[in-house]
Amino acid sequence: MLIKNEEHHRTGAFYIDDNGDRLGEMRYLTRDGVMNIYHTEVDEKLQGQHMGEKLVEAGVKYARENQLKILPTCTFARSVFNRTPAYDDVLVKNF
Repeated sequence: MLIKNEEHHRTGAFYIDDNGDRLGEMRYLTRDGVMNIYHTEVDEKLQGQHMGEKLVEAGVKYARENQLKILPTCTFARSVFNRTPAYDDVLVKNF
């Protein structure tokens, strides 16, 4: 399984590719230097494997490489940020 990224202008998604099957994704919108993570979903076959967290981690890495801040409006992504202080450098403050 690989985590891949696709972008179309200001929208994009990190997704889990398993031999051509899309087993999960984290969707985002980028505007004015802010990456809004608004949806995360993982196939139930991957439950317990922390793949949702790995999608968020991929988004954080992307944000750091591209000098973006992250606004996690998705409740799952927000919960990952709340329990991962190492991501504070890319988190939009006062959210």
